Amino acid sequence: MKKFLSLEGVDKIFPLPNKGEYVALRDVNLEIRENEVVSIIGHSGCGKSTILNIIAGLDEATNGVLLLENKEIKGPGPERAVVFQNHSLLPWLTVYQNIELAVKKVMPELSRNELDERVMKFVNMVGLEHAKDKKPDEISGGMKQRVGIARALSIKPKVLLMDEPFGALDSLTRANLQEHLMRIQQKIENTVIIITHDVDEAVLLSDRIVMMTNGPEATIGEIVEVNLPRPRDRVALQNNPEYIRCREAILEFLYKKFAKEDH
Repeated sequence: MKKFLSLEGVDKIFPLPNKGEYVALRDVNLEIRENEVVSIIGHSGCGKSTILNIIAGLDEATNGVLLLENKEIKGPGPERAVVFQNHSLLPWLTVYQNIELAVKKVMPELSRNELDERVMKFVNMVGLEHAKDKKPDEISGGMKQRVGIARALSIKPKVLLMDEPFGALDSLTRANLQEHLMRIQQKIENTVIIITHDVDEAVLLSDRIVMMTNGPEATIGEIVEVNLPRPRDRVALQNNPEYIRCREAILEFLYKKFAKEDH
């Protein structure tokens, strides 16, 4: 299979004020396939968000190389879009205008009609046509996050990076957005990388789950393959043996293996 996104020997070392250093990541090696959904999970301080920021080009690896379709990642680029836990919408712009701004920046060649068509395609995809003229302070937290997802997808990224995108939401809103994300990914078929603390979310959404060891010098401990067909139904999965196997493997890794190491 052709390589799509590769992390090879990635280290991240942060300088400390006393001239010391903090080794956040050590020798991270990972191959991510095209159109794959991958979750990265681990305890706080295990470097999950650091990996995401390095893939996004918002931070640089101290050592190692990152390749997207055999081209080295150097800084941010429109082929990689990020959805943060904080929606990061511009408060003076409407839902439509927040998405339009991103499309205009990346696709300046579009005519007015093509631009409108593209913006509305993604407004509709996240079910916000009724709220397209509202500003962020006039819509709910879940709706704001849907705008963030629509804005990220509207620029046609090859990789969608999501840093705990549903972490600040209540459980019902979170479940609703997970359903939205699963439907959208099936339509668009792009690669999605999700940082999460939520074991059930990881199993529900992912093709593979990357489990990080504790920091400092965090690295990939184990990878769980999730052999569940799509589309997935969260209620039907609760008693599915494969769902239970994946969930137990993650809990074993996170809460038993590292609990022993901490003593």
